[in-house]
Amino acid sequence: MEATHENGNSSRRLLHVVALPLPGRGHINPMLSLCRRLATREGLLVTVVVTEEWLGLLSSFSSSAAAAASPASNLRLRAIPDVVPSESTRGQDYADFIQAVLTKMGGPVEALVAALNPPADAVVADALLPWAAGIGRRRGVPVAALFPQAAAVFLALHEFRSFDDGRPLSEIHASGRANGYLDYIPRNSSPHLADFLSKSSGQNMIRTFIQVLSWFSTAQSLLFNSFDELEGHAINTLRSKLSIPIYSVGPCTPYMTQGANPPDPYYQWLDSQQRSSVLYVSLGSFLPISDVHMVELATGLQMSGVPFLWVMRGDCTQIKKLSGEMGFVVPWCDQLSVLCHPSVGGFLTHCGWNSTLEGIYAGVPMVTYPLMWDQYPNSKLIVDDWKVGFRIKNEEEEGVVGREQIANVVQKLMDLDADDSRELRRRAREFKERSLKASNDGGSSTTSIDAFLQDVIRCKQKFAYHNKTT
Repeated sequence: MEATHENGNSSRRLLHVVALPLPGRGHINPMLSLCRRLATREGLLVTVVVTEEWLGLLSSFSSSAAAAASPASNLRLRAIPDVVPSESTRGQDYADFIQAVLTKMGGPVEALVAALNPPADAVVADALLPWAAGIGRRRGVPVAALFPQAAAVFLALHEFRSFDDGRPLSEIHASGRANGYLDYIPRNSSPHLADFLSKSSGQNMIRTFIQVLSWFSTAQSLLFNSFDELEGHAINTLRSKLSIPIYSVGPCTPYMTQGANPPDPYYQWLDSQQRSSVLYVSLGSFLPISDVHMVELATGLQMSGVPFLWVMRGDCTQIKKLSGEMGFVVPWCDQLSVLCHPSVGGFLTHCGWNSTLEGIYAGVPMVTYPLMWDQYPNSKLIVDDWKVGFRIKNEEEEGVVGREQIANVVQKLMDLDADDSRELRRRAREFKERSLKASNDGGSSTTSIDAFLQDVIRCKQKFAYHNKTT
């Protein structure tokens, strides 16, 4: 990539991209993964702006971007004060968290960006940070929006906005409009969360979410944490409908160190298990889950007779007892490394988009257990579109899923001799190859990143000319 020149001086300086992730794990991780890839490009400096809490969290994991952000690296972290609720509590009051993100973060971020040296040449902001557009406009630099969820979800929200006439969502769905895009509109908020932003839920939640996202139309480009070989139809449809450039830069999966496994007890336990015999279980780090749900899940897993590794934050004493000898319960693990371990043959997931992409990357078939929002359409993609998983419950089911149903689905997935399971594994391997192909040199993701950077250079030159002549 051609580096820029400053004031006609023959010395070359770095093109400086500033990344603004929303301070939540599901948003921080893909932004950091993208920034790692950007920082490997010659002549590029990347600054990631996080909260002080997140700076501490990232510094505590050697495999994080913080490890790469050494003085000699082209990736660096900068922090603003903790003006939003803690990562450990945001799931308990999501409305308060989002309000703080929308009203309290913009000022400190802009002050930090203004003080950066060298100054920013471009901004990549999470699509849920509408104030980022104003920062770019006032700084005279282009802004790109990164949508951290599935392109199919973005397409569904875009289509819903175009034909929303105020009727209840069920009536619009029954009318047959939007060619099935409604199937991918996120489901209502979980009853375990406060209402999103306002004290309304359901359709109003969706409408509010669309309003927050609407700033992308003023961005210079739109990035997706996805790839053409996975969501080609949704991405190409969006390219035909939107006037701004769209780049599929995923899968933005965490950096994984190659080599021997670390001496963690869960790795030693995995090493002792037979190939493809272990079910990995994770319901994410964000949503609080009721004790009743957890007891049924733990009991169902134990009844299945399948060995499982379950990562669960917080007090897991009761779950360890219910899991018996079949389960190994830990408060944290390196998820991608675990999914790629040869003894892991299945993934029971809440269907967060990052976890979905990691399951695809690892080539592991999945059992879907969605809890809220985009996890439901992600489950539909996994089960119905890609056919690389089974669902524990139907989309319309409410209440607690019983232990017997959980045990039956897990047994069905992990039966390596069953035709259904063999077909899932064949397709999972196929999608793994697609994921690897997209990320390799010359793949769709790498090509998109290169094209995006060239677009940044063109926009920077255009902005510089505009600023000079006005």
